[in-house]
Amino acid sequence: MERNVSYIALFAALIVVLGLLPKFDLISGVPVTAQTLGVMLAGAVLGAKRGALAVLLFLVLVMIGFPFLSGGRGGIGVFASPSVGFLLGWPAAAYVTGMIMAGGRPGNYLWRGMFASLIGGVGVVYIFGIPGMAIMLDKTLLEASVFALPFIPGDLVKAGVAGLVVQSLYRMRPGILLSSHE
Repeated sequence: MERNVSYIALFAALIVVLGLLPKFDLISGVPVTAQTLGVMLAGAVLGAKRGALAVLLFLVLVMIGFPFLSGGRGGIGVFASPSVGFLLGWPAAAYVTGMIMAGGRPGNYLWRGMFASLIGGVGVVYIFGIPGMAIMLDKTLLEASVFALPFIPGDLVKAGVAGLVVQSLYRMRPGILLSSHE
């Protein structure tokens, strides 16, 4: 139990640290951020439940006012911005990423980490993010989808990095991937 709490807090902190990288706002008002890499890694390393809890802890801290989102944003107001769908999708993304990582045989975590990150950390985030952006910007789903296109190259890179990190962690210490023990 104590160990799980430490891991959850550690990955919430990782998401905070990834928010320290400078943000780059797109025309939609949604920033490009490295924090989704932290969401991917939370699910891939900690597993579905612990990964989702790490992201939820992070979001609660943001909600109560800590400026942990990229660009030093925080507070309840960020949940009334075009980013709301993406933020709300993060716990589900970590959960799905962890579920995919838990499936299959041990080994070849590079490809499984990349695939899990693409499905969970990109696909699930977009399923929440695009409708949220459409609602907040008063656009159609098609228009919001077009606004989301510039995110794709960076998200593909983040999924690749997540796969590399997961594979490296597994090679250094095979028992570290809690997602493979669920």
